[in-house]
Amino acid sequence: MATAIDDTTYETQFTQKKERLAELLAPFHAPELDLFRSPAQHYRMRAEFRVWHEGDDLYYVMFNSATKEKYRVDQLPAANQLINQLMPAILDYVRDKPSLRHRLFQVDFLTTTTDEAVISLLYHRQLDEQWQNDISAMREVFQGFGRIDFIGRARKQKILCERERVTETLTIDGRPYYFEHIENSFTQPNAVVNQHMISWAKAVAGNSERDLLELYCGNGNFSIPLAASFRRVFGTEISRTSVQSAQHNIALNDAQNVRIERLAAEDCSAIIQGGELPGRLKDLNLADYDFGTVLVDPPRAGLDQDTVAMVSQFDAIIYISCNPETLAENLVTLQQTHHVTSAAFFDQFPFTPHIEAGVYLTRR
Repeated sequence: MATAIDDTTYETQFTQKKERLAELLAPFHAPELDLFRSPAQHYRMRAEFRVWHEGDDLYYVMFNSATKEKYRVDQLPAANQLINQLMPAILDYVRDKPSLRHRLFQVDFLTTTTDEAVISLLYHRQLDEQWQNDISAMREVFQGFGRIDFIGRARKQKILCERERVTETLTIDGRPYYFEHIENSFTQPNAVVNQHMISWAKAVAGNSERDLLELYCGNGNFSIPLAASFRRVFGTEISRTSVQSAQHNIALNDAQNVRIERLAAEDCSAIIQGGELPGRLKDLNLADYDFGTVLVDPPRAGLDQDTVAMVSQFDAIIYISCNPETLAENLVTLQQTHHVTSAAFFDQFPFTPHIEAGVYLTRR
């Protein structure tokens, strides 16, 4: 069974992580941290569970990260209310339907704050016409929970019942923004804290008559809301799926001054240093841009040294980090050219050791 979250311990874990981040940033003379708390429960928009079959029963399990031992999960307090409502309903529905139950081994949830969900059912067998008929009937029943869609996955097989995406609404400084999130692609898991992150980035960036470069831009999570603060935004992302979503999100939000292309951060660095554009981007003239600010949101490994050298040429740097240790490593170099003028702790992952941070650097 999942252990219920004790709300009274939230501040303790929050303080411990805040102090750890402050300690890591102290050598760079960072100012006092801006602090952004998460709800203590029901903050995750995504979750995945293994399905355990035991005689006539079946239930969800997760695995202890330290011992690798499985434990039963009937409810997950970290997951949002919609996921917790859907969890038992799915098992109750498939339990006596052989085509939906047979060799089902995992269920993945992708949800929104507005009761949309895509639920992926993963199988150790090929899915047939009977499965498709039964999942269509199941989808009709589950519309009582919201706009719910299902995907079936098996080896070399993916069947959409209807959609493979949801549309999330994020409110930033009083304005709604709309983002397509696709099953099996990266999205920020904590919608409340994600809104804080974007609002903080907009606040530190201020309003500029110059342009913004964003590396690792994903589906436009930062690019599109920040477009109102800059003349133009150019974003790069290596994931083809995320770039396709970004193009959709640009249109969805009528962000006419945003352009996002598929480029690795290292390749973008090389191009800015004078390297050649790939043939598919021959219409792109980066010399037309007047980049004053760069925003980076790299993976846990942080920025490679070539990219650190490239971003150090900008007047202002917004660095969003999911690993403050590698952030600190990058700051050793960046402090030679820039001051940390603002810093933030975003509690994206409560009750875990993970720390999400933001720093804003300006040229010395």
